[in-house]
Amino acid sequence: MRALICGISGQDGAYLARLLLEKGYEVYGTSRDAQVSSFAGLTVLGIRHLVKIESMVLTDFRSVLQTVSRVQPDEIYNLSGQSSVGLSFQQPVETLESIALGTLNLIEVVRYLGTPAKLYNASSGECFGEVSSPLGADESTPFRPKSPYAVAKAAAFWMTANYREAYGMRVCSGILFNHESPLRPTRFVTRKIAAAVARIANGSCEKLALGDIDIRRDWGWAEEYVVAMWRMLQRDKLEDFVIATGRVYSLRDFVQCAFEHVGKNWEDHVVVEEGFLRPTDIRVGFGNPAKAKNLLGWQAELEMPSVARQMVEFELQGFR
Repeated sequence: MRALICGISGQDGAYLARLLLEKGYEVYGTSRDAQVSSFAGLTVLGIRHLVKIESMVLTDFRSVLQTVSRVQPDEIYNLSGQSSVGLSFQQPVETLESIALGTLNLIEVVRYLGTPAKLYNASSGECFGEVSSPLGADESTPFRPKSPYAVAKAAAFWMTANYREAYGMRVCSGILFNHESPLRPTRFVTRKIAAAVARIANGSCEKLALGDIDIRRDWGWAEEYVVAMWRMLQRDKLEDFVIATGRVYSLRDFVQCAFEHVGKNWEDHVVVEEGFLRPTDIRVGFGNPAKAKNLLGWQAELEMPSVARQMVEFELQGFR
């Protein structure tokens, strides 16, 4: 089996590449410029030399066409695009183009070529906006996006669904809620917290500046979530799935767990600054993964407390 991972330089791309290599796949990954990209995640996981890298720009139809024609993959995983909710308010056009137009180009190339490849599209729990159901958002919950990132992901989701229904294509979306790991860039709040906690544990006198710490989210572990992506493409009938732990915690809870891991009181080291607040934000966001459990046999094992502790421990080991 040959897989093409668009966005392999990100957290999910690296973990997915390792999973597929372990299953005997020939793995190709794409980057805007393969000659200058660092692929740090692949290097950390010790698999950089096992992955074939192609230069491809998803917003350039010709570039996508050439790459898919050359690689001829059996499975395509679309994990590409601007990935930060906060940054999407500053770069809304880049966000919409990289996610929505990029997804459209990729699916249209697959249709145009008539390739039998199955395609997975990475959607996001951010599409749901505020989640009011006590059971969490499921596959029937309406989208009410509250950021340019979520709007772009919602557009990509519906394009994927439309091509599946209109042309009978084997494409689907995973609606993933927050999933973390040490491979997260430091601009993501969970990695920012873990790194600061490690520095403070090693003697730093800094203050950890955060925005709204009362937001509530569904945090899982990225290594587990890529397994769900793979399982979605192994089914004969491709469908969309919510992937989540089904448990919700506040950012305050995450911070507390992280500091408790190093024996410190978080309130002595955290300050709230308005500059980190977003124009709009989701107060509560969590998913209902019942369908994934029933049809994929997938269930998250690690929930937020374990995620926070593991991320801090990784940072601590980096200081030793």
